[in-house]
Amino acid sequence: MLELRHRAGCPGPGGAVAPPPREGEAAGGDHETESTSDKETDIDDRYGDLDSRTDSDIPEILPSSDRTPEILKKALSGLSSRWKNWWIRGILTLTMISLFFLIIYMGSFMLMLLVLGIQVKCFHEIITIGYRVYRSYDLPWFRTLSWYFLLCVNYFFYGETVADYFATFVQREEQLQSLIRYHRFISFALYLAGFCMFVLSLVKKHYRLQFYMFAWTHVTLLITVTQSHLVIQNLFEGMIWFLVPISSVICNDITAYLFGFFFGRTPLIKLSPKKTWEGFIGGFFSTVVFGFIAAYVLSKYQYFVCPVEYRSDVNSFVTECEPSEIFQLQSYSLPPFLKAVLRRETVSLYPFQIHSIALSTFASLIGPFGGFFASGFKRAFKIKDFANTIPGHGGIMDRFDCQYLMATFVHVYITSFIRGPNPSKVLQQLLVLQPEQQLNIYKTLKTHLIEKGILQPTLKV
Repeated sequence: MLELRHRAGCPGPGGAVAPPPREGEAAGGDHETESTSDKETDIDDRYGDLDSRTDSDIPEILPSSDRTPEILKKALSGLSSRWKNWWIRGILTLTMISLFFLIIYMGSFMLMLLVLGIQVKCFHEIITIGYRVYRSYDLPWFRTLSWYFLLCVNYFFYGETVADYFATFVQREEQLQSLIRYHRFISFALYLAGFCMFVLSLVKKHYRLQFYMFAWTHVTLLITVTQSHLVIQNLFEGMIWFLVPISSVICNDITAYLFGFFFGRTPLIKLSPKKTWEGFIGGFFSTVVFGFIAAYVLSKYQYFVCPVEYRSDVNSFVTECEPSEIFQLQSYSLPPFLKAVLRRETVSLYPFQIHSIALSTFASLIGPFGGFFASGFKRAFKIKDFANTIPGHGGIMDRFDCQYLMATFVHVYITSFIRGPNPSKVLQQLLVLQPEQQLNIYKTLKTHLIEKGILQPTLKV
């Protein structure tokens, strides 16, 4: 059918009319001279109609196997599929939350490793979908180059993090100093090597699909690596900036599911037929209340509110500081209508609780659109879940599709409304300067403080 359409000059997959074959050419492809080798002919035969495929030609991915533990299957065998799925999701959700609490207890470094592990798994799930969809085409070097680009991008982003937050440690190691000094050049050289490998892997009559996969890989990197990097940047501002946003998204996911399960009647969006307005609205109010309470509880502890800093003297991360103003109780006057209801003039709150309302609102109103985006992606490739890693939940990407939007919002929110220059980061940068440069900065800063009256001028004898 495709061959007939092209021969007749009918619109191809992109809507363009295929030109008639030029004199001396075959109707279905380029003219091959008699000097063409047998090997090149085999390649042409193998990939000849590759760029002529339409979206309807994309093979449907086989459904993932059920990985539910046998003990759960036997215990829930008498229930309907609806309630069986409810119990499986509930049990696995409680298990994941318990493990999350354990990792929080183990400290910020373990949380960073968790974020990195989730990033790699999400990348693997998305890339695997691309590989399965176009598997019959046997793309040259596709998987190898995809993982190579993942390493390159991670090297660039986390090398920047090491330079910013571990400068004192790097200063003691001469080998690391060279790596940090030329970090961006090395990162560019590594990426350039991958770019050249991609160009060398291009196969005749295979070009367009290979560029599809090149774009697929880079969009996947944008979704996973850059967002996970922002999550870790938020974590360095204080564990509370990591926990409240993430737990708000989790709370919204759970409560929206519960409200939708028990009260849902009105469909919300066609991309996700099971989502309802009742679940969406119930999840919103529940999330705002949860975020407000969680912010109050966590703001009491330095462990959660202090920026995460690396101390070279103890060779570990520490969370000790004098909490900033947004984590200190403040008195606020109540609006007139609340004064009559609560019978009090003022209320004591942590300013962060007010910020938590903005974070929770985003998590419940905008965050779900990350899930809708993921639903559209899965529908486009005729799959139910990204993977079957978690029984009843799908893949890791299915659980964290909303978190990536949240990570970006929190980072932008902090830089826009909360944080000025980071003193710890500035200090780390000063410590790696040459002694003459440090002395000049000291003299300039001292003169500035004397002019502002903060320091008293020294008397000259």
